[in-house]
Amino acid sequence: MSAVASAAEERPARVSGIDKIERRRIALAESALKTLGELGYARTSLREIANNSEFTHGVVHYYFRDKIDLISYCVRYYKTKCSRRYDEVVETATSGEDLVTGFLGKMTQTLVEETPMHKLWYDLRAQSMFEEQLRPDVEAIDQLLEEMIWRILSRYADLTGTAAAVDAPTAYALIDGLFEQAVVGYAANPEKVPDLLTGRLLQVLPKLVAA
Repeated sequence: MSAVASAAEERPARVSGIDKIERRRIALAESALKTLGELGYARTSLREIANNSEFTHGVVHYYFRDKIDLISYCVRYYKTKCSRRYDEVVETATSGEDLVTGFLGKMTQTLVEETPMHKLWYDLRAQSMFEEQLRPDVEAIDQLLEEMIWRILSRYADLTGTAAAVDAPTAYALIDGLFEQAVVGYAANPEKVPDLLTGRLLQVLPKLVAA
């Protein structure tokens, strides 16, 4: 009985400890994202991240075993939030036009306001071709984003009385490809690229559904 009681007493402390560690990892990730977005994968080290944050190198290294561990966590944390970015648009749209307007508005907003984070993601995805340790996280994030695009396309089809003309991986590849192109072009031409992205998506979206 006493052993059971002792285990029960220890459980909240253990959970609390896990929560505290996770909160600190999130705080470190949020602090690191700006540096990572500016410098990219290859030029960023744990020490560089520590130098550009309120955390010491020792603290960063305590919570993350190496650079890949930290960068993977950061991008996974950021992109998991991104994967839910359009949920409100999907849930509240009452017509295909509403959905497209809301979707394009949010997509161009994140292109403009969060370009460094998207550059980091595409950098990391490219690096995963050479760094085997990165692949599981990259594949998991890609799956989240594919599901996000599929939710949008499925709702668009429902609202327009059509059906998806392509499968989920194809829809994701097409839309993400246009977005990646916009991320690459934004640094050189920030004034025109958001409108170019909008125009291209307006061309593509209707072709992804069929009556």
